[in-house]
Amino acid sequence: MDTELASMLGAASRAARVRMGLTQADVAERIGMASEVYGRLERGHMLPSVQNLRRLCMVLNVPPHELLGLGEGFTAPPPVKEKAAAKNREEDTPEMRRLMRNLRKLTTVQLKLMNLIASAMQHKKK
Repeated sequence: MDTELASMLGAASRAARVRMGLTQADVAERIGMASEVYGRLERGHMLPSVQNLRRLCMVLNVPPHELLGLGEGFTAPPPVKEKAAAKNREEDTPEMRRLMRNLRKLTTVQLKLMNLIASAMQHKKK
């Protein structure tokens, strides 16, 4: 592995992610990678596959030459057409995105219970 390239790619990925206000888990979920693996990528301990590099460029809206440290002679990938739901997720807070990731893992019964708890908390608040 080219450690200099891995470090450069990791630092550029982290800078782009922070600029977008996303967490490592947000980016990992959007590119289909475990958050622990994405963390290693950002720390410069690994290089992504070509497919994951492409997804990373699209998710972070960063041209590949920026992540690879190649200079300005290259062009950015075409903008990703996002669904309205995906766009709304970007505007959510990190806490809301974390909660949504956890809720997606629950069974139907568990979701119903969580909904009852949330409703009860709202009624107490008033």
